Amino acid sequence: MSTKPVPSRIVHCADALAWLKNQKLPEGNSLFTSLPDSSELKRLSFSEWQDWFITAAEVVLRATPEHSAAIFFQTDVKHGNSWVDKSFLVQRGAFAAGARLLWHKIVCRAPAGVATFGRPGYAHLLCFSRRLVDLVKHATPDVLPQLGTMTWPKAIGLEAAQQGVIWLRDRAHAHCIIDPFCGIGTVLAVANQQGLDAIGVEIAASRAKKALALFL
Repeated sequence: MSTKPVPSRIVHCADALAWLKNQKLPEGNSLFTSLPDSSELKRLSFSEWQDWFITAAEVVLRATPEHSAAIFFQTDVKHGNSWVDKSFLVQRGAFAAGARLLWHKIVCRAPAGVATFGRPGYAHLLCFSRRLVDLVKHATPDVLPQLGTMTWPKAIGLEAAQQGVIWLRDRAHAHCIIDPFCGIGTVLAVANQQGLDAIGVEIAASRAKKALALFL
């Protein structure tokens, strides 16, 4: 009786951008990540963080194989009296990398019609590629009604993660999911759950250790 191989997981404790710049990833590797908020990069001014964010999105997309895809999960942030649209910042990085937006979904963090304070009641899920085409006949919902359970306060919700990983597996033909800012490993765990290998990069040693051990 044949058995399916157990999906692998590797977590590197390293700087994500430096790691990505040193890789030449083959087709079949897709990226799925959330770029850090300004609160996680306190050494930078807010303006410097925005520049860093755009550059980071560009680096992620340049590292993505041409016929593969990269997904970003991002929640907007308020600075002073203004909202900063992270989807706009990601798309600036994508433009610099020569990547096209395949789809942009809104993920409800709170039920429609409910007011939220401090953080918006929605998040962005954006998918880019340089060569891959998303066919209309394979269209998926543009609004996801709920985020799903979060494994920690800064994590992507499990339902949103599953939607992204399944799309990368079925439409981008991914056999390995890479999260260069993996935190405690939610995306990696979901990838393994869906039968895919996973590679994470996390600069904090304590989080990297948790990312290697997280299973759903």
